[in-house]
Amino acid sequence: MPRTRSLAWSELKVGLLTIVALAIAALLIFSLMGAKGFFWQRYPLKSRFANVAGLAAGSPVRVAGVVVGSVTDVQFVGEQVDVIFEVHREHRSRITDRSSAYLGSVSLLGTSAVDMVPSTEGTPIPDWGYVPQGRGKGQFADIAAQATEGVEEVTELLKDARAGRGSVGKLLTDDRLFTDLRQFIGTANDVTEAIKGGKGTIGRLVNDRKTADALDASLTELREMTRRINAGEGSLGRLVKDEAFAQSLTAATANLRDLTARLNLGEGTAGKLMTDASLFNRLNAVTEKLDDLVTKLSTGEGTLGQLLKDRQLYENMNKTVGEFQSLLAEIKKDPKRYLNVKVSIW
Repeated sequence: MPRTRSLAWSELKVGLLTIVALAIAALLIFSLMGAKGFFWQRYPLKSRFANVAGLAAGSPVRVAGVVVGSVTDVQFVGEQVDVIFEVHREHRSRITDRSSAYLGSVSLLGTSAVDMVPSTEGTPIPDWGYVPQGRGKGQFADIAAQATEGVEEVTELLKDARAGRGSVGKLLTDDRLFTDLRQFIGTANDVTEAIKGGKGTIGRLVNDRKTADALDASLTELREMTRRINAGEGSLGRLVKDEAFAQSLTAATANLRDLTARLNLGEGTAGKLMTDASLFNRLNAVTEKLDDLVTKLSTGEGTLGQLLKDRQLYENMNKTVGEFQSLLAEIKKDPKRYLNVKVSIW
């Protein structure tokens, strides 16, 4: 019996060691697999690209920069490429139809990865569903492509310059343009020297202290005038600052507008004159009669016309008036001589 018990205990120890070893192995495998998890914890997804830039099976799959799975296969579909990858199921709610996938880089050496932009607002993508393609910022492939494009543009620019195309090309190849440029630079130097010598308005302003002082005085006066306006001084200042004056001006404008409206409606004498054709015609007829009367007077027609035009008639009337005045004077001196009244009683 003791021997039987010893064998059972030894077998039990072997079994326990085996279980511990398997547990350690499972932990090691799980730690080596990282975020991939076991096969039952992952689900497959796809994304389609025009160029996978060296992406291969085993490349990491990241969501917001966190590794959540790996690429399992890369397949051609016509002229494009399908990338099949597995992602841990705990991230299903972050990968929806509003997410996007693009090719990223693991390092500057060009190792590619599938990067996804998470979005929890959409509907989770089912197994074997396609994640919409997007475009990442600052990808190494894009930078290289842009650098290549920039080098090509610089090369084309140098070719155009050597061929004499464009302003730079003409400057490099056209001697006349170079000569004109030298003349322009010479003229600019002459203008600069003239300004330094005090010639012209700008030269005087730069070199003549009196001109600068006069300009400064003008600016000072302008500032003072602006200050007075802001302080409400003068008519303009009152117009800007005085509310009562502004209201009076507004009222006057309103009255003028009302007067204009009444004139347009034909109210009052001036309004009737502007709008009533019969009144205008009568006034025109009176004016014509007055013109006719003045014409007749000018031509000497009638008594007044003869008085204006006949010199002899004027002198006779003037003489008659003079004699009448002399008679009145004599009567005043000796009224008995001229006024002899006799009264008789029958």
